[in-house]
Amino acid sequence: MKYTLNSNNNSATDNHDCVILPIFTKEKKILLSDAAQKADNISTNKIQTLLDQGDFKAKTGNTLMLYNLENIKASRVLLLGYGDEDKLNSKSFATIASSACKALKSKNIKNASFYLSGNTDTQALEVTQSILAFSDCLYQLQDYKSKPEDAPLLEELVISSTTDFSSESQTALKHSIAITKGMKLSRDMANHPGNICTPSFLANTAEELSKTFDSIQLEVLEEKDMEKLGMGAFLSVSKGSDEPGKMIVLQYQGASDKSEAPIALVGKGVTFDTGGISLKPGASMDEMKFDMSGAAGMLGTLKACAEMELPINLVVILAAAENMPSGRATKPGDIVTSMQGTTIEVLNTDAEGRLVLCDALSYVGKYKPRVVIDAATLTGACIIALGHHISAVLSNNDELVNDLSNAGEQINDPVWQLPMGEDYKKQLKSSFADLGNIGGRAAGTITAACFLGEFTKDYKWAHLDIAGTAWSGKDSTGRPVPLLSQYLINQANS
Repeated sequence: MKYTLNSNNNSATDNHDCVILPIFTKEKKILLSDAAQKADNISTNKIQTLLDQGDFKAKTGNTLMLYNLENIKASRVLLLGYGDEDKLNSKSFATIASSACKALKSKNIKNASFYLSGNTDTQALEVTQSILAFSDCLYQLQDYKSKPEDAPLLEELVISSTTDFSSESQTALKHSIAITKGMKLSRDMANHPGNICTPSFLANTAEELSKTFDSIQLEVLEEKDMEKLGMGAFLSVSKGSDEPGKMIVLQYQGASDKSEAPIALVGKGVTFDTGGISLKPGASMDEMKFDMSGAAGMLGTLKACAEMELPINLVVILAAAENMPSGRATKPGDIVTSMQGTTIEVLNTDAEGRLVLCDALSYVGKYKPRVVIDAATLTGACIIALGHHISAVLSNNDELVNDLSNAGEQINDPVWQLPMGEDYKKQLKSSFADLGNIGGRAAGTITAACFLGEFTKDYKWAHLDIAGTAWSGKDSTGRPVPLLSQYLINQANS
């Protein structure tokens, strides 16, 4: 899909297959945007006449396709409801653009001109959300279909304005295209089946990324390397599978000072999670291929960062393993020793994500990061708490939480902070080891973060639980690539 910007003061002369025109509503009155008004004037008020008949309500995301309007060059005009222009934000812009794409993709339309609202203050935001929404709407993975479905014909979106585009909008175009590339990589990785996307597959994909960008260097720790480092927590998960675990380390150096302390991103990469000996129920177990969405998101974020050429340093660690039951698998009640020397009683082998992450979080300390952010589909309890709309964030640093929250609001990939504290840590007490790997049913998302917090005391750290947001039904969403990409953009600009 090709995305471009175009300033055109007269939408009536636009000769794309379809012209998309914003229509507002306020106090039950319908208002034409500047672009719509110009088209209406040329078409002898055909648009206003249609609107006056009352068949189109300009609520957020409503659409009405018109054909062959008098004196309009485009053969199709899509009226697009924006709702109250005083209440527009990143979420409503995403909804609006998504509705436009859905109205177009089933039609014989190869290119479209999408006119923005006309508000110069929100122009860059509209550019970003339009590109992200169209990319999401048009996404397909058909690698495994013997007879692939027809792809949408739409191949070019021209984002148009009756005023000049600001430099911020030009930057937003570059950044949002990069983010969509990162999201596509993340979604593809998560959507691949577990028999394809193994820890080795993740490592091979990371290698391809490092070959594509000179700014990225790769190192892969094999199980023998992890044994030497004492990563007993990670290995307690991977040893039950015939697929060898991998600790995949990628470094991106974009800062002018290559010795500048990096931002560290750590992703849970359990490429399939049966639960191990604590076997999951069979229903919906196929969705456990998505349990590597944290790693997929970090890999996608790294690609977006490299595409944007952000002037920052990054270290990205993907803790990749497969959690399987076998004669070698860890048993409930087994005690293992983590890289930092903490002993862990594995009370439930289905709480494996925190075991691969805790050694990764210990290992990342060698890079002396300025902040560390991990992402994981860690707990079903997070879905109960926040549903599928908002990711949870838990942290030992309020400034980092604020930075992530602000980035999420900017790009419509929100987070919500949950508490941490000593009372919750008490639930992890073990009778026989330093820690248990679960803290009971109560506050499961919080106690999981408290467990990770025992391995992150030496640096600023935030944990993103994306169990409810990483996939929707049977399809990956690509989150939290937008959130983390926007966070990195903000850090690069600070």
